[in-house]
Formats: sequence, C-alpha cells, structure tokens
Amino acid sequence: MAEALALEKLDALNSAGWVTSEDGTAITKTFKFKSFVQAWGFMSQAAIHAEKLNHHPEWFNVYNRVEVKLTTHDTGGLSDLDGTLASNMDAIAS
Repeated sequence: MAEALALEKLDALNSAGWVTSEDGTAITKTFKFKSFVQAWGFMSQAAIHAEKLNHHPEWFNVYNRVEVKLTTHDTGGLSDLDGTLASNMDAIAS
C-alpha cells in the first residue's frame, strides 16, 4: 500500500502550482503548451512515467491544455505516488 503524501511534499507541490482539493484527497494542475502537439507529447511522456509507477492520472486535453487530477483511490486520498507523478509531470513540462 502506498504511503500518505508528506505535508512538506504537498506544500512544495502547491508552491509549484498544484492545487489541493477542498477535501484534501486530490491535487490538480492545468498545463498549457504552445500547441496541441506539445500537449500530446507531454501526455505521452507522462504516460510512460505513470505506467512505470502503476499509478495513472485522471486528465483532460483540449488543444494546448492538459488538466490533470491526481489521487490514490486505494487509500482514499493522496499518497507518495501522487507526489512522485506530479513531480515527474512538472519536470516533463519544463
């Protein structure tokens, strides 16, 4: 079972633009790119990281925008997996 996301890590993610849901069970972020192709490339790279972690995002794509929601359904809240995938996504997007 995944460990809960440490408060320090959550604070760092919030500082990087991730928003914690009101109930504290998810984090969300909208990534914007110059084109659809760049947005799709981001999703393709993020999908590889997600598959390696066996932890998959809820996401929505329209043209150059990708909206991401991360939560760990097994734990009913945020876990280290969410923190790791969020950090990976930020690195890919930069």
